[in-house]
Amino acid sequence: MAMASSVAQTPIARKISTNAVIRTVFANGSISRADIAKLTGLSKQTISDVVRDLEDDGWLKPVGQTDGRPGRNAITYEINARAGLAVSIDLGSTKIAAAICDLLGNVVAETKVSTDPRGGMHLVNQFSDLIVELAFAAGTTADKLRLVVLGSPGVLDPATGHINVAPSIPGIDAINLRQVFSDRMAIPVIVENDVNLAAQGERWRGHGVETSNFAFVALGTGVGMGIIANGTLLRGARGAAGEIAYLPIGGDAFDPGGFTLGTFESAVGSVAMLRRYVGFGGRNASTVADLFAAFNAGETSAAAAIEETARLVAVAIAAIGAALDPELVITGGSIGSRPELVNAIRGFLPRCTPYPPRIEISRFGNRAALMGGMGIAVERMHDDLFGVKLREV
Repeated sequence: MAMASSVAQTPIARKISTNAVIRTVFANGSISRADIAKLTGLSKQTISDVVRDLEDDGWLKPVGQTDGRPGRNAITYEINARAGLAVSIDLGSTKIAAAICDLLGNVVAETKVSTDPRGGMHLVNQFSDLIVELAFAAGTTADKLRLVVLGSPGVLDPATGHINVAPSIPGIDAINLRQVFSDRMAIPVIVENDVNLAAQGERWRGHGVETSNFAFVALGTGVGMGIIANGTLLRGARGAAGEIAYLPIGGDAFDPGGFTLGTFESAVGSVAMLRRYVGFGGRNASTVADLFAAFNAGETSAAAAIEETARLVAVAIAAIGAALDPELVITGGSIGSRPELVNAIRGFLPRCTPYPPRIEISRFGNRAALMGGMGIAVERMHDDLFGVKLREV
């Protein structure tokens, strides 16, 4: 159906027209004004006005000309991806990963540094310095950036973005990180749980693209889960949905000590795996990487440690399945990305649940949260700048 248009459009009509043009260019790439008019149903005059304004403002750029058609060759346009830049930061207990992406989600600069162990405001200073350096590497300046998305361990208040519980990051719960960081950079800051970001990364460009119901389970030094239910991130009443560290699996659920790390994390985290390995008589591994190397070398103690860990994780996934019924569970983290463990989990699952979900290893490795931050940043930029919801493009 053709959209009504006129030379002098009202502000609302112009926004609708701009929205339609942007959607069409995003969906088709390099395209002429005549083809935009055909696809949108807008008049040629309206298309000319909107494209001219978008080009003048720097959002569209001419990239070539049509050929192989009768008459004059027409100029083709595409999105000027560099017109909108945002930052994604993944805060870990020992490392900070950061990247600048453009309007199309292309990475234009990326880095990784050691986390300032002092935490608190020292991290805000570190983030600010890191962004300035990244912006320089991207050929721009920090004041040209439109948004920061920050992923952090811990339980976040969904309303305020305040991090209430983050034992691995000292002092981070003592400040209003979102407000302080936003004031420092003078741009909007979104703070999100890091595993939730990983789930968003998979939903954006990973295994979760084709399903509306899946869970991302991170297994490493700590454990956590991000849940996409019916296409939406599930947060819970206190923002603690997915805190599977506290599942009553693998230990005494009534031991008060379990409230520190969590009963399940105490049973399947990297420290627990190494302790289990030693308990089975292993002597050749001081790190999880060593343990998997020992497994691949045929060491029975390593095999026993991995098998028992996989059994406990399978029980947890069975419990998750009973509550959420995900079509897919994506595993990540330093342990969860190991095929040796995941293959064992796949073997146990049909033995402890009648509805075993499909299990896939994250395709992003340790960049899943960073990818999720970029996905959120791109979607927010498109929505703020053009009123375009990417999921509808």
